[in-house]
Amino acid sequence: MTEIAGAVGVTAVAATELPQVLHGAPAAVLMIDLTSREVVYANAAAIELTGDRVRLPVDVDDWGDAAGLTDLGGRRMSETQSPLSLVASGVPVAGEPVAVHDAARRGSTATAEQREASEGRLLWVTGFGLAGTAPVAPEAASLESRALVVFLQLSGTEHGDRRHLEVLRDRAVVATEMSFTITDPRQPDDPLIWVNPSFTRLTGYTHDDVVGRNCRLLQGPNTDRSSVAQIRDALRRREPITSVLLNYRKDGTAYWNQVSISPVFDGAGELVNFVGVQNDVTERVIVEQERSAALADAEASRSQLRLLAEATTQMTEALDVGDACARLARIVVPQLADLCAVDLIDRPGGTPTRVAVAARDPGDEERLRRLAVLRDYRPGEGSSTGRVLAGEPPQLISELPDTGAERHPGDPASGAVYDELRLRSAMVVPVRARGRVLGTLTLLTQLPYGRRYGSRDLHLAVDLAGRAGLTVDNARLYEVEHAAAATLQRSLLPVVPDVDGLQVAARYLVGADGNQIGGDWYDLLPLPDGAVGIAVGDVVGHDLAAAAAMGQLRGVVRSYAWEGRGPGSVLDRCDQLVQGLEMAAMATAFYARIEPADEDGWRTVRYANAGHPAPLLLGPDGSLRRLDEQRSPMIGAVPTFGRSSGRVRSEAELRCPPGSVLLLYTDGLTDMAGEDADERTDLLERTVREQSAALGAEALVERVLEACAPSRLTDDVALLAVRMAD
Repeated sequence: MTEIAGAVGVTAVAATELPQVLHGAPAAVLMIDLTSREVVYANAAAIELTGDRVRLPVDVDDWGDAAGLTDLGGRRMSETQSPLSLVASGVPVAGEPVAVHDAARRGSTATAEQREASEGRLLWVTGFGLAGTAPVAPEAASLESRALVVFLQLSGTEHGDRRHLEVLRDRAVVATEMSFTITDPRQPDDPLIWVNPSFTRLTGYTHDDVVGRNCRLLQGPNTDRSSVAQIRDALRRREPITSVLLNYRKDGTAYWNQVSISPVFDGAGELVNFVGVQNDVTERVIVEQERSAALADAEASRSQLRLLAEATTQMTEALDVGDACARLARIVVPQLADLCAVDLIDRPGGTPTRVAVAARDPGDEERLRRLAVLRDYRPGEGSSTGRVLAGEPPQLISELPDTGAERHPGDPASGAVYDELRLRSAMVVPVRARGRVLGTLTLLTQLPYGRRYGSRDLHLAVDLAGRAGLTVDNARLYEVEHAAAATLQRSLLPVVPDVDGLQVAARYLVGADGNQIGGDWYDLLPLPDGAVGIAVGDVVGHDLAAAAAMGQLRGVVRSYAWEGRGPGSVLDRCDQLVQGLEMAAMATAFYARIEPADEDGWRTVRYANAGHPAPLLLGPDGSLRRLDEQRSPMIGAVPTFGRSSGRVRSEAELRCPPGSVLLLYTDGLTDMAGEDADERTDLLERTVREQSAALGAEALVERVLEACAPSRLTDDVALLAVRMAD
């Protein structure tokens, strides 16, 4: 018994646990010496019936009283012709009911809960002498005077239910079909010395085939060595054990065998035998395996759905094509691959570019990029990537060659990188959108632990690549539209002219939201009378209509400024046209006239502000002034300003020494969702104040943007700096 055939699992049975046989029904086993009418062996389940109340060997009637066994009428076994007495007398018992009553136990120390739990249990007794059930080996002649008794526990029964008793008798007959074996550990290799006929029916081996041999004869090619070792260890420790093993019959057919093995000790405590009970549980194991396989399949499906959902979400949030591909690569590693590469072509027939890589080991990412350079993948060329780029179906390579020389013959450099990557399995699938191949998604696993890809993995990879293709195509369309919108936006803005006595710098940053086009604008216009007009504004909205309105509004400001009108009058006329011609919903604007310098180089600046963020004036002494005097409502916000209404925008005037700098900007620099506008304004003012008075206009603009521009623009930003010559 020390080497039983392999199993899916081994579970040691504690002394308080009952071996599971006959599809899970517990069985207690006794061995009776027919000569002395004594119980000489009890397995763990039988000991559970009596607890610590008896010591073996013990008279069968005393054992029955210690276990609390009675007939169905409640009389003790010792007072009746009990099944135990019959077996001890050499009479086989095919199946008789007995009950367990705590009141019948001798020397009981059970608690109230234990007595309540045991009261009313039914046990079915099957017993037979070992002599006559199978030939006994000469070296085991003592077994001829022994008998086995098996108790089957059945819970929740009614004593008087005749129909149920008939069912129980049928089960008792089944119990007589249980396979029993006995081995002798005192002999070399612990050989079998007795088997009952049920063993022959179960395994196909006759008594003569097995007596004198170890039970390892039942093991076969799929024996689990770890399970064998666990059983051997349990028997070496003389402990009972129950396990489900994959055994093989004499004809070579496999079956799942539930085995319970228990040690037998004599009166002196010496180990004399192991008793084994076997039961064919193939059907049960198959059902359990099918259930486990179904659960594993369901979990795999859920994992795939989670991966697809996560990949879709991540790619949708990407800012551009490169970001989308990088997110995809980082998601599939390590969930689906050890290495991932995304190659894209910019036009049909073009050369692919490796835009994203990811790997478990960051050092392998550079190797993946180097391999792409060495292989120079092209559509239709002799590689998996080239074939997929040319429109061929996805490529699945379940088992890659062991060496780079086999994978890339004639290309030692690529072969060396291949060897460094330790590749095992690969998939190359097309990144496709709107019927066009945009590139490839390559997934790889590595030795020694990487998975071997199969068709299910390929289906998942194709789905991922399809989603990536739509994301990439949409991102490319977005980038094209963004470039076109930015070009249109900049075409509406002026080229800042050179003006004597002034340094001018301007910047326009396109926001990332909307259609990438908005209503921000700036302007600088040398006027016929020698003054210079400067303006900045922001039309409400981020679409083509806002851009068109911005262009119109800028043209109106230039027209009225050219006439030499004052700043308040220029903004009033703009307001009349905006409301009268419905050019725009609303807009903010700031317009100023910088008059020619006087003899000392000082300049007068007159300005009006229609709801726009206050410009800043940095003095040559480092002082900072916010131009927030005489502010008025936004253009288009209230009934028309101008002569007809009697309401005009007021103007403010200040004198600026040489070296002064005016900084005009739009609210994209200070107003952002989730951030405090006052704090952003304070940051801008603090940044300007910290600059040197001698700093040029270009340098000032750069430093302001470096310190204050948002990391991600959600709105356009217009910035205009004018420095008055020293």
